[in-house]
Amino acid sequence: MVLVSPIEFIKMTNPWHLYLMASLYVFAGIMHFIKPKLYLRIMPRYLPNHKLLVILSGLAEVILGIGLCFEATKLLAIYGIMAMLILFLLVHFYMLSSKKAGAGIPRWILILRIPLQFALMYWAYTYL
Repeated sequence: MVLVSPIEFIKMTNPWHLYLMASLYVFAGIMHFIKPKLYLRIMPRYLPNHKLLVILSGLAEVILGIGLCFEATKLLAIYGIMAMLILFLLVHFYMLSSKKAGAGIPRWILILRIPLQFALMYWAYTYL
């Protein structure tokens, strides 16, 4: 284990947009704990234990977002984010399956979320 000074720990060595991405994932993950009902409403019925999955997905987003900020964990976080976004496609396609599953979100927004997932995957991929 390598110990670093507090100055080196805080020093931003990555491009600002990587920190923007990290912030977005940390914020999104925290929202799982602030507004869990929002996420519970969109969970596919075929998945078990919705509360646990919402907690775990929120925790994953926070951990992976933080992981982007450190050289030692950046690569693992990038692959983790891409895998997570692939898994989240299950939710996006489920939400398109019926009006109730769509949770009142306009269909055109639900459709646009699919290519957005791929754009987010590509964004993460660019840091490899």
